[in-house]
Amino acid sequence: MEHLLGSLTTEQPNPKTSDIDQLDSASIMTLINDEDRLIAERLRPLIPQIAAAADRVVEAFGKGGRLLYAGAGTSGRIGILDASECPPTYGTPPEMVQGLIAGGFKAIKDPVEGAEDSEALGASDIDQLEIGELDVVLGIAASGRTPYVLGAMKQAIRRGAAVFGLCNNAGTPMAQLGVPVIEAVMGPEVVMGSTRMKAGTSQKLILNMLTTTAMIRSGKVYRNLMVDLNPSNEKLVFRAKRIVGLATGADEATIERVFAEAGGQVKTAIVMLEAGIGADEARIRLEAARGFVHEAVRASSV
Repeated sequence: MEHLLGSLTTEQPNPKTSDIDQLDSASIMTLINDEDRLIAERLRPLIPQIAAAADRVVEAFGKGGRLLYAGAGTSGRIGILDASECPPTYGTPPEMVQGLIAGGFKAIKDPVEGAEDSEALGASDIDQLEIGELDVVLGIAASGRTPYVLGAMKQAIRRGAAVFGLCNNAGTPMAQLGVPVIEAVMGPEVVMGSTRMKAGTSQKLILNMLTTTAMIRSGKVYRNLMVDLNPSNEKLVFRAKRIVGLATGADEATIERVFAEAGGQVKTAIVMLEAGIGADEARIRLEAARGFVHEAVRASSV
């Protein structure tokens, strides 16, 4: 194990930051920023692989399947963050995108010693969620060798799910599982082994691309507007009404009236205004169009 860790790119000292402990704050931050600027550039060649994963997620969502992230430490927290932001942003049910972390809920805030070292625990968490053939599981581990993550991925494979991996090293045990693995190699960290930095940032960027693309291709965005958001507080109600206005050009009084008639459903309000129809017909059109606003607006009257 020590030999494996010592060979990982993420565990190497960065020669560009060897004197970082002798610098002032601005100079330290300049070095950090120099390293961070490399991330997006190094992710660009990986887009075809990320897109393939997104296409599989779109397919799963269309059949009622789920997207599940499995990670430990920073990787687990990033997965949970991405999953938890889908319901308010895209109006998805909480079970549609979920994140698992070694050690459970407590580990979101505090380390749970030894949890990430158990393949059995990862497998058990997959079993508890009854992951199956309709689902997609993405294992996330900067090292590519975290036992909890590998255990979750192996069990998901046994249960027939579509399984992908995301790591920040090449040629790891994760890549030996026989599933597509996105190897987002970012090079040594500014502080050796601190994978919450470049590795974690790359993971966040990839998950942003993955779920945003999947949601757009599932009809949850009209133009570039989040039309399936859940207006669950004052700020989001204001945003929802503003989206209706941006999409339709309607005046404030009309938006207020139609938004109320639509029951606070942004998509319904937009289709009502763009097609000149009532709320019931707008909902019927949206259902027939699988939630895609463009198609619902263009549809013939029912």
